[in-house]
Amino acid sequence: MNAVIIHESRGRMRLQCRLKQKEMSLRQADLLEAWFQKQSWTSRVTVHERTGCVILYYTGARETVLQAVRQFSWKQAEQSVSLPAHSSRMLNRQFEEKLVGKAALKLVSTLFLPTPLRIARVLWHAVPFLRKGLRCLRQNKIKVELLDAVSIGLSIIRRDFATAGSVMFLLELGELLEEWTRKKSVQDLAQCMSLNVDRVWLNTPEGEVLTPVSQIRPGDRIAVRVGGVIPVDGMVTDGEAMVNQASLTGESLPAAKRPGSLVYAGTTIAEGACTIEVRQTSGQSRYDQIVAMIERSEQMKSATESKAANLADKLVPYTFAGSLLSLILTRNVTRALSVLMVDFSCALKLAMPLAVLSAMREAGREHITVKGGKFLETIARADTIVFDKTGTLARACPKVVRIIPFSGHRETEMLRLAACLEEHFPHSMANAVVEEAKRRDLKHEELHSKVNYLVAHGISSSVGQERVLIGSAHFIFEDEGCTVPAGEQEQFDALPLECSHLYLAIDGQLAAVICIADPQREEAQDVLAALRRLGIQKAVMLTGDSRRTAEAVASRIGIDEFCAEVLPEDKANYVAALRAQGHTVIMVGDGINDSPALSEADAGIAVSDGAAIAQEIADITIAAESLWELARLRQLAMALNNRIRNIYRFVLGFNGGLIALGVAGLLPPSASATLHNLSTLGISLHSMTSLPCNGIETTPEK
Repeated sequence: MNAVIIHESRGRMRLQCRLKQKEMSLRQADLLEAWFQKQSWTSRVTVHERTGCVILYYTGARETVLQAVRQFSWKQAEQSVSLPAHSSRMLNRQFEEKLVGKAALKLVSTLFLPTPLRIARVLWHAVPFLRKGLRCLRQNKIKVELLDAVSIGLSIIRRDFATAGSVMFLLELGELLEEWTRKKSVQDLAQCMSLNVDRVWLNTPEGEVLTPVSQIRPGDRIAVRVGGVIPVDGMVTDGEAMVNQASLTGESLPAAKRPGSLVYAGTTIAEGACTIEVRQTSGQSRYDQIVAMIERSEQMKSATESKAANLADKLVPYTFAGSLLSLILTRNVTRALSVLMVDFSCALKLAMPLAVLSAMREAGREHITVKGGKFLETIARADTIVFDKTGTLARACPKVVRIIPFSGHRETEMLRLAACLEEHFPHSMANAVVEEAKRRDLKHEELHSKVNYLVAHGISSSVGQERVLIGSAHFIFEDEGCTVPAGEQEQFDALPLECSHLYLAIDGQLAAVICIADPQREEAQDVLAALRRLGIQKAVMLTGDSRRTAEAVASRIGIDEFCAEVLPEDKANYVAALRAQGHTVIMVGDGINDSPALSEADAGIAVSDGAAIAQEIADITIAAESLWELARLRQLAMALNNRIRNIYRFVLGFNGGLIALGVAGLLPPSASATLHNLSTLGISLHSMTSLPCNGIETTPEK
């Protein structure tokens, strides 16, 4: 790319792109910004299409950045970057032009149009407002549209065309800002919730090849396996799978998909695997479905939003009654009209949804995806939080920390044998064993016979004439009846409590115990303390690990209550029992086995690097980097509740004051209408600002 550096400081660079055309196109700006964001050294980037400037914040060596910029080409960027179907930049440009055009037209008509033409323009613009008011009358509804129509109609009857024009201009301006903000918020939110699938397994004559999703075309065939997200719309051509479509249909039960069945982007495979022939690429239909869901789904609205919308319409009759009472008492049409120019509904209907959508958008900037306003409300009032252990309180990358041999066996030989068996079933603990054998450079030959795997129990096989078992304590000692070698019970009783144990037995006797631990998240203890300061009263941990392991982790982190050796249905039942006791429960998990509990909780939170199905079922998704996002989420939810309470107070107080001044004759109708509409715009713009969370303490206690 041909560009020059016009300003530079440490870690920041301002580039001026040299283009053939005068101005960078919107698509080019989106493409360039997406390309920069994909680079590992980019911290933050902004592209200004009108000036062709790029403001780049980066990490690492300056020369690496410059070299990448020199090698940039638009053609390669098109192939490596997938742009969303809808551009925020395009949306902003459209509404900027509408806003400037509307303001310029109002100014020109006021300054230069002769009076007859200005009156004709006001009458023409009044027709849609009057039509909406008449429609309300025909439907026997007293709503905001009727109030606006009466206010404009009375002003025209009184030949106060300036007031009627100003009221309509402010109403149209408010509607435009509302539509702009709502569409922008929905679009930003939808992009947060869009698929983040970079690569897929493409079927080729040479076999499966990991391929960037941007290179997938209709007609290609891709393979998707259990736990994976289906990144495209297509048809199953091979294999069978149970597909969870809750994100699209709301149905919690997976649907069976066989050859000939259609599958859709954004759904997840709960069981099985299949090959899909691509019909539509890039998951763009998925994007449209998300936007439609956010815009149309009433169930995603918070109770506060619904209450505000209902209250807004309920207050309209009282505004009419106040106007009529003012007319009866004062016999002054101007004072009565001043009351009509004010209503509580505009600010309530406009500010509440904008506040919620802006909070959701702000959460998105913090790498927190919230799928509906009602979940923020739930987070704010929750008193109990339930954690899965692995992947949340502990990182989901178990490691072998110790190998304890029994019966005179050598440590390295037992690890070699365990790795030989476990490499066939790559669950997390098996991976830990295999990785430890690799780290120690142990080669393990296939000496065993057929391997039998029992889900959630262990593995059985034979090596020579010896029967070898590896698995949980329940499997080894209870199901298979193995014993601890004589004289070694004391060593067995001294096994480290903080570890999970994998038991290896040969011919009915314990041969070794492999101690495996999930590295605890360093911030877990401080995050729990912060959540308690934010009003969480009870923290619970549910885990499939042994009671000894769970007890050690719980005491170290500061968990109030824990349950060990639980199955997925046990987690869901536990959450249901807490709710039955009157608690508002947040569930945090990351795996397929957490999905039932995430669905059962008042608000389910999934960690973003966990199973795709958990993310789809969850109401909220947080990034995997740090649990501090839970505290930030609680902060945002509580700050949103505070803002909504303040909006109610301001709207009722300010508009009530305008009505009082109008009845007293201190405010003419034009001033009353102007102040009312300006206050509505002001409170709406305030609703779109960042939520103040500084008053809520989340820093670690000293």
